[in-house]
Amino acid sequence: MTPGELLADSLDRTAQNVESVLDGLGADDLAHRPAPGANSIAWLVWHLTRIYDDHVAAAAGREQVHVASGYAERLGLPFDAADTGYGHGDDEVAAVRVPGDLLGAYLRAVHEAMRPWVRALDDSDLDRVVDERWDPPVNLGVRLVSVADDCAQHAGQAAYVRGLLGR
Repeated sequence: MTPGELLADSLDRTAQNVESVLDGLGADDLAHRPAPGANSIAWLVWHLTRIYDDHVAAAAGREQVHVASGYAERLGLPFDAADTGYGHGDDEVAAVRVPGDLLGAYLRAVHEAMRPWVRALDDSDLDRVVDERWDPPVNLGVRLVSVADDCAQHAGQAAYVRGLLGR
């Protein structure tokens, strides 16, 4: 198994887990916040998809699906198209009220666009520096592991919130 195949498999699992979380939930379930300050399923799925889209598109030198495929408009959120949810507070989390089928479609579109690129990566690709704002600079391997980890954590959080709903 190549490093790209390993990373693609991790992202495949996240996409599958998110599809299971979204399955059959209505708008109120998706917007439910189990406690003050907690994130909703809708926000968690939107955010993990935005991070996946933003970070992998930048590393691949591609336009984000969010903009290129019109999801920024279709999702109808009151955020700038570049917003990924980092640092959002209560008001921003509450503003994410998006139907599950649209959230799922956005994640599928990102995954279908980025997966072949990730899967084709080899050892030599992973050492390329993609972000010099950090010390030490972040290479592609570290960035993609970070994306996979962030996505997996938020998918797990969304599954937990779904479980609290008894669904």
